[in-house]
Amino acid sequence: MSKCLHRRLVCASYSTASFGGDSHVEATDPHELITSQTNVSLRLTKQLLRTEAKDSNLVFSPLSIQVALSLLAAGAKGPTLDQLLSFLESKSNDQLSSLYSKLVSVVFADGSPAGGPCLSSANGVWVDKSLPLKPSFEHVMDNVYKADTNHVDFQTEAVQVAKEVTLWAEKETNGAWKRAFDASRTKDYDFHLINGSSVKVAFMTSKKEQSVGAYDGFKVLGLPYKQGEDERRFSMYVSLPDANDGLLALVEKVTCESGFLERHLPYEPVKLGEFMIPRFKITFEFEASAVLKRLGLELPFSTEQAQGFTEMVDSPKGRDLYVSDIFHKSFIEVNEEGTKAAAVTTVV
Repeated sequence: MSKCLHRRLVCASYSTASFGGDSHVEATDPHELITSQTNVSLRLTKQLLRTEAKDSNLVFSPLSIQVALSLLAAGAKGPTLDQLLSFLESKSNDQLSSLYSKLVSVVFADGSPAGGPCLSSANGVWVDKSLPLKPSFEHVMDNVYKADTNHVDFQTEAVQVAKEVTLWAEKETNGAWKRAFDASRTKDYDFHLINGSSVKVAFMTSKKEQSVGAYDGFKVLGLPYKQGEDERRFSMYVSLPDANDGLLALVEKVTCESGFLERHLPYEPVKLGEFMIPRFKITFEFEASAVLKRLGLELPFSTEQAQGFTEMVDSPKGRDLYVSDIFHKSFIEVNEEGTKAAAVTTVV
């Protein structure tokens, strides 16, 4: 957060889910919208693997980044808005609102009261008290993105505000497996790295049937989470290339064919002779501006494109607003009991 200290407006998105809730939105096929957002996610994944995670593990929430960009789009106009919508593969702000409204109300509501996964999501806007938000932008923040709006003093209390944003973002989700692993059976085995070497890591094992699909050059494992009385079904899907150095080739295959993931999901449990999956914990963070620029999203970061975000604040200073930084940090832990995960995207 050190780079945020002397800025005037911060928009933050915490999610492993999405946000919404406005009845006055454009009617669009939800499946079509989700397919578009999946395509955006895969483009981000491919670029990150190329530039940000060559020698490290990578975990990130593309949805968290997409929500933050959608929040920006709600305050944008002109060429800046057009470029944001094009990047997000959306026709309008109303279409984005339609997607996030449906996701938050139907898909990503907390399932823990019914015995399902514990899901948590939130949006927040911190704006300097000298910059009043436009009523139209504030309405969208309140009713579509369900964002907490905070008027603060960035001029004299920047450090305190930065700490406030950090504490606000320290939340996580929890999901227990439908069939937990026996921790006493966890053993160390070789885990093969892309560079050809290997390391010893803890592998969870099970003799129970698993949902596994074998395809050309790779396999996919589906691990369902507890459902309880919740009618929704959540699963983690793990794709494993057959070749030890086949990860990048698999990513290329996944990102080049629209709908590839959907066509390669296993649903029926099968008996396996030997089954192992690593137990792991990963934290990853990066400054996303350069990544997004390489993918063609440039105007929101331009100091020369004046009046790109004039729909945000009701002040002449709104003509000078631009995005200086986008920070993203994600965490995931997978163990014998289930999954914990969290992600936050901060736009300055």
